Amino acid sequence: MSLSVSTNRVDAPQTTLESHRKSLSPRFWWVEAAVLAGLIGILYARIVAKLVVQWWQDPNFSHGFIIVPFCAYVLWRERTRWRAVPPQPAWFGLVMVVAAMAELVVGVLGSELFLSRSSLLLLLAGLVVYYGGWQRFRAVLFPWAVLFLGVPLPAIIMNQVTLPLQFFASDLASSLLGLLGVPVLQQGNVIQLSSMSLEVVEACSGIRSLVSLITLAVMYGYFLEPRLSVRVVLALVSAPIAVITNGLRIMGTGLMGLYWDPDLAQGFFHEFSGWVIFILSMTLLFLTHGVICKLLQWRHLEAKT
Repeated sequence: MSLSVSTNRVDAPQTTLESHRKSLSPRFWWVEAAVLAGLIGILYARIVAKLVVQWWQDPNFSHGFIIVPFCAYVLWRERTRWRAVPPQPAWFGLVMVVAAMAELVVGVLGSELFLSRSSLLLLLAGLVVYYGGWQRFRAVLFPWAVLFLGVPLPAIIMNQVTLPLQFFASDLASSLLGLLGVPVLQQGNVIQLSSMSLEVVEACSGIRSLVSLITLAVMYGYFLEPRLSVRVVLALVSAPIAVITNGLRIMGTGLMGLYWDPDLAQGFFHEFSGWVIFILSMTLLFLTHGVICKLLQWRHLEAKT
């Protein structure tokens, strides 16, 4: 009996100590999270503020305002799935954090906004890997990757993309006008009609509709398509849809100026047609999704037979 009492006296302090540690762990975790959030805020406050200002001022990236809420919603909606992944902290996360800090220094010293902004995303990835492991990072990979759509590309890359789009849009609009029997003379990105001259400038290259439609295609696929392969196809198909519909917009501007009013064509109609083309692009994306689903359904039926 004395041995039993002695054992109980030894076990009781251990149990009490273990429960005490468990009660302190959540508090310590919140303190550590608060400190990390404060440090990240100090490092990236100005960078994020300038990014938000660019979203507001640059129509090419105004879709950034819906990307962050979308990613937050995805994390909240799938919280059960990624919380169910057991944490397996990986030290390689620290390597990613150091790389993010190095990228931040290079971006700030070199005045390269893309590097300084994307370093925040790399830092978040490193923290997830360090505290949760690779499996948990894989569980949140989709919303993390979508955040990159809100980071404007470097100017040198944007110029390499915008200029070819200008010439392609000019070629497409000229070809469509020619098919309709409209006399047209194209010189580079300038389309000369009998009553007006259309210059396909950078704003009319279609880069705005291209980036916006890709973003919406990703969101559309997430909400309405459970298959990952089909989601990827929809995101890829959205690029040619945006380019083609932009050519249709320029063609419509030319027809409007030729047969009605050149000033009205390059003013109100040019702005209003952007919304029309956007609706057309979404309709084509929806129809493409329907065609893909039908093809997969027929393929499934043929496989059964």
